Amino acid sequence: MYNDNPTINDIKDELNTGHNTPLSEERQGEVLEMDVKTGEASKRFYIESYGCAMNFSDSEIVASVLSKHGYASTRVMEESDLILINTCSIREKAEHTVRQRLSIFNKLKSTKPDLVVGVLGCMAERLKAKFLEEEKIVDIVVGPDAYRDLPGLVAGAEAGQKGVNVLLSREETYADISPLRLDSNGITAFISIMRGCDNMCSFCVVPFTRGRERSRSAFTIVAEAQDLFDRGYREVTLLGQNVDSYKWKNPESENQVTFAELLMMVADVHPDLRVRFSTSHPKDMTNDVLHAMAKYENICNYIHLPVQSGSSRVLDLMNRTYDKEWYKERVESIYKIIPDCAISSDIICGFCTETEEDHQETLDMIDFAEYSMSYMFFYSERPGTLAARKYEDDIPLEVKKRRLTEVVDRQMNMSFVHNKKDIGKTFKVLIEGDSKKSDQQFKGRNSQNKMIIFTKVGDYKPGEYCHVKVTEVTRATLLGNIVEL
Repeated sequence: MYNDNPTINDIKDELNTGHNTPLSEERQGEVLEMDVKTGEASKRFYIESYGCAMNFSDSEIVASVLSKHGYASTRVMEESDLILINTCSIREKAEHTVRQRLSIFNKLKSTKPDLVVGVLGCMAERLKAKFLEEEKIVDIVVGPDAYRDLPGLVAGAEAGQKGVNVLLSREETYADISPLRLDSNGITAFISIMRGCDNMCSFCVVPFTRGRERSRSAFTIVAEAQDLFDRGYREVTLLGQNVDSYKWKNPESENQVTFAELLMMVADVHPDLRVRFSTSHPKDMTNDVLHAMAKYENICNYIHLPVQSGSSRVLDLMNRTYDKEWYKERVESIYKIIPDCAISSDIICGFCTETEEDHQETLDMIDFAEYSMSYMFFYSERPGTLAARKYEDDIPLEVKKRRLTEVVDRQMNMSFVHNKKDIGKTFKVLIEGDSKKSDQQFKGRNSQNKMIIFTKVGDYKPGEYCHVKVTEVTRATLLGNIVEL
């Protein structure tokens, strides 16, 4: 039993009481295509995944569920009996991409009448049964909390009955399902630590498509990390819509594990297991997390801290629950506690009523925070969000695009400046595999999440660590050579 303020050792003691559940391997990519060999599978499914890392992680859960019900997957769409597309609703462009893919599936279905097509994820949750009417070829629509029901829904569709399950849950975490991980590098993996979101940012559909926030058992998270390390993986990324708000109460002891404590628990699995996390919300990024990162060499010195806008007025309209000054204080604390930390961000250009002065404040924030990189978009109104109900999308598209171009240019220049500071420095790098351009070069990331390309020497292999001295840089990549320390 813990006391009211459990130490890491207290928590680790409880981990040795039989709660651990062994889990298996991973795959991720721009489009996720699983290839599961189950031996006795009589049917095949093909799955594509779009959007955030959580969607790719969910697709691994889907693959696991289906494999236990007689399905193997295929990377060849034409061979499949079941096509699934795991969707994103965060921007209009993402939904447009999904509809384009459905038109491709429609052509295949015209030649295979028994083919079942299903839409999963956030777009399924947002459109619900309406999807069956809009897209005539869709047979099943399944929300992020209903993947356990997939086998039954597929069976119904095979019998000619279209099915929908988009019920959101306050409890579902899929903690007992072993994701099927089939990424060929076998080195990096996602671990989902929580689901849903309680933040009601006015521009965002996530609270409506993924439901309320709930944290997964710390025991199963650590067990998954241990299992991955035992299988040869050397880096895990802890995933959540807002990882800093992770809080799990042990039902036996009633003691609560915070995100800072969870980070240390996972880091304690092994010094050679790197730990990353995403995404953080500025209002919940505590100094406890920063001190945990500073304490453990294997917790990577990289934080994705979305600002969205540099204007306090716009941040208030976005319901981000912090202002410019709060955000700047968090940035200053990060650099004070972890001097060599890299920070990245999300930025939205052209949110409702945004002025040129607001836009300039966002540009200034890039300079202040010295982001190593950012994900940058112009505002896309999403139906059902608070912003869509309360505010007029009043910034002309050409203005949004011009402001986005200016933000991208500012960030690209900052990334180049950021990278040039690394010339001459030596970094510990986890080798992930061959570079895209040459099999004579390796690629890998340093603790700051920067990609480094370097010439192969010696007997180093993917999954091993080496030290690389940076000799050249581009805006996106570091170039260097292996050195022996």
